[in-house]
Amino acid sequence: MVTAKNVSSIQQRLSDKPSDTYSPLYFLASLGCGGMAVAFFMWLMHWTSHPGKSVPVFEDILASFATEALPGKVMISVAVIGIAYYAVLNIRYLLWNLTRYQAWTHTSAYAQAVSSNAETQVLAMPLALAMSVNVCFILGMVFVPGLWSVVEYLFPVALLALLGIGVLALRMLGNFLGRVFTSGGFSCVNNNSFAQALPAFALAMVGVGLAAPAGLSATPLVAGVGLVVSTFFLVTSGLIALVALILGIRSLLENGASIETAPTLSVFIPLLTVLGILVLRQTHGLGVHFGSASGSAERLILLSQFLSAQVVFALLTWLVLQRLDYIPKFITGSAASPGSYALVCPGVALSVMLHFWLNRGMMDAGLVAKFSLAYWGLSAVALLIQGVTMWLIFTLNRKHF
Repeated sequence: MVTAKNVSSIQQRLSDKPSDTYSPLYFLASLGCGGMAVAFFMWLMHWTSHPGKSVPVFEDILASFATEALPGKVMISVAVIGIAYYAVLNIRYLLWNLTRYQAWTHTSAYAQAVSSNAETQVLAMPLALAMSVNVCFILGMVFVPGLWSVVEYLFPVALLALLGIGVLALRMLGNFLGRVFTSGGFSCVNNNSFAQALPAFALAMVGVGLAAPAGLSATPLVAGVGLVVSTFFLVTSGLIALVALILGIRSLLENGASIETAPTLSVFIPLLTVLGILVLRQTHGLGVHFGSASGSAERLILLSQFLSAQVVFALLTWLVLQRLDYIPKFITGSAASPGSYALVCPGVALSVMLHFWLNRGMMDAGLVAKFSLAYWGLSAVALLIQGVTMWLIFTLNRKHF
């Protein structure tokens, strides 16, 4: 029986959502949904035919759907629906964050954040913006007929948009570094996480978008510009990540991990996937336009190295989260932290990297035949990780929003 007391209790729970207390880390909700759209695009990229192009477009997907048997039709349908669904969530949470972020900048919480180690959390905004640019490009390829005929006109626009986001990220990072380098105030004691690698992740996301024209454009000038500017963000991201790793490990060894920031131990997993794709795009562009092609063996080794490092960080993160009982408290339990969204990106990243490792590494090197039993066995691992991550997104969105 519904009583006034029950209605009041429900209204109270609905009005006291964790997201009512804003944090820029909620941009990771948009980021994770965008990453899941990319994960579904991997199905179309590696399991459909797209002759003469590195990526499938609307016409390729339509042709594959017409010729595939029932399992293929189901796969394409699920992939297309998944891309559309998570792209909508990506844009929805991005717009929600942009509105809330603007209001947040006028609060005392913002003033406190930008005077502490937490200032680098604001780089979650350009990180999410860069992901949304990539998502929009995927939406265009999947749903817009004839896009490939005008894609050369779109690449310069995408370069300018991503450069604008890159400048925003560099300005935010510059504000933080300018403050701590001239006035101090950075707390090494409170740096017992890999939270300071977030700027590296943001710059890498900008860089991988800038590398897209290098790998896809048929115009040498556009490809060359993409190569040069993406290299800047690749190097900058790598340097910042290295510093963040060293500082974080030192503080972790001395102070131990904090339960709320423990998910940041996994930030290097998505960072490595983004940098890996960036390098693959650059290598492809160098081969097509500048005669510096790499072989399948080189790609296999490169992707195996990236994947190996990711597995190490995944094991480390799991060890710490298990010791801290993080999942029973912050995922399935009643406690809530916006930092939990940092666990979405590693799941997406591992799934995407496994697809690349299998298709551009193992298969191209002749170690695994396409659509063989071994091929589907390895693909199943990527799909399992993707499925668990989808559950995590659903669980966190229901809890926080």
